[in-house]
Amino acid sequence: MPVIDQSTADQLKTYLANLRRPIRLIATLDDSVKSAEMKELVETIAPLSELVTVDLTGSASRAPSFLISADDGQSEVEFAGLPLGHEFSSLILALLHVGGHPPKEDAELLESVATLEGTYHFETFFSLSCQNCPDVIQALNIMAARNPNVSHVAIDGALFQDEVEKRKIMAVPTVFLNGEPFGSGRMNLSEIMARVDTGSADKAAKKLSAQAPYDVLVVGGGPAGAAAAIYTARKGIRTAIIAEQFGGQLMDTMGIENFISVPYTEGPKLTAELERHVQEYDLDVFSQQRISELVRPSEKGALFALTTESGGSLKAKAVILATGARWKTIGVPGEAEYRNKGVAYCPHCDGPLYKGKRVAVIGGGNSGVEAAIDLAGIVSHVTLIEYDNQLRADAVLQKKMHSLPNVTAIVSAQTTEILGDEEKVNGLRYKDRESQDEHDVELEGAFVQIGLVPNSEWLGDVVAKSAYGEIEIDHRCETSVPGIFAAGDVTTVPYKQIVISMGEGSKAALSAFDYLIRADG
Repeated sequence: MPVIDQSTADQLKTYLANLRRPIRLIATLDDSVKSAEMKELVETIAPLSELVTVDLTGSASRAPSFLISADDGQSEVEFAGLPLGHEFSSLILALLHVGGHPPKEDAELLESVATLEGTYHFETFFSLSCQNCPDVIQALNIMAARNPNVSHVAIDGALFQDEVEKRKIMAVPTVFLNGEPFGSGRMNLSEIMARVDTGSADKAAKKLSAQAPYDVLVVGGGPAGAAAAIYTARKGIRTAIIAEQFGGQLMDTMGIENFISVPYTEGPKLTAELERHVQEYDLDVFSQQRISELVRPSEKGALFALTTESGGSLKAKAVILATGARWKTIGVPGEAEYRNKGVAYCPHCDGPLYKGKRVAVIGGGNSGVEAAIDLAGIVSHVTLIEYDNQLRADAVLQKKMHSLPNVTAIVSAQTTEILGDEEKVNGLRYKDRESQDEHDVELEGAFVQIGLVPNSEWLGDVVAKSAYGEIEIDHRCETSVPGIFAAGDVTTVPYKQIVISMGEGSKAALSAFDYLIRADG
């Protein structure tokens, strides 16, 4: 079976028509099966454009690997491993960007990248099943393609297990800068630049503060926020989205089979479609910005004021809160200490790093049982720990899990501690809620899957919230404060589903529009 099929090759050929200068694919190979596949990959790519040539005599420190290098040697990126699966898009973009095709990023941000001084060698460890890794790899590849002072190698952790063990990597994406830990988890270009270019945060804050007041400001870029912004923009009113990252929790969602009219999609793909739809409208999107304060108008006719952690400020006549939710933690000793050192929250991302090892899944709802099923195909054994006296997942998922020989489910079990050797996880302790006896389970990883907590702490008491921190709303998505609306997983609306969040975001937008008409009248 070919590494890439003819249809994919034809599509890639279309993309490569955008190359503006010659590039070389310099491969470092050995006698392994993966090297043979890499040789096939680069030799498949080269004939697709007269501007691409192949050199099979590379001498990189890792094999198999290949360097994408511009003819002048001033722009290059490297892949150690086969960039397929989620990373195939990273490969396409790397070819284009090293080949002179401009990235779709803010011009000011790209100028900051090009003029960055110093020496920066980034290494990113990824897995082919990680939906967050492409964002990081593509951002660092842009930096390496635009600035000769920056180099980047993307390393498949499953292929270079010895290096993963040596460097104690237990989560992806994990990034090293000049040999030292730089970060772990999802990051985009503006966030990375904010960390390496100390002046970028101030520039972003000034850019925000210079904006004229908006009619509606949507806080959050997930399904609810995107839908709200599209609906308000369609009404012709001045709209902006401000969010930490477009997509939100959706980016951590893999198989989506209940999005009506679409039998199957994945979170990152749906996020890209949402972002593309939003960009069809005349509205502003400010990403990598966290709101720290929302101040209500002091008098009738005044504006809401929002302040960011970077010191920027925005004003608006109405606000739609769609900040979503995040993974809930279990709050036991060892969880925080061993986060990304054996404690994980995304089985799709980090599962491949535990190949052949023993892991636990904490949580017996749909997400927990789905995680156990997914991990069972990678690890040696899965122990599922559920606090309740029965699993709460759908029957079809339970049936599938129980059919797997390497999954054990323990109910009426309270996780009391994550155990470790000060460097990584080596066990889990739970209490039998019926007998009160404590038991230790030897393992190398624990995946926490116990639900979500709303991202509403930053609001303080500006609006009324439930005992669980959810923003209280009525049937029109109105909060306790006129002019502030809320939608999606951050609210009291039942059933935290993508399709419901989109509907709620649309409803909040229509309610905000109605509010503005009446306020202006």
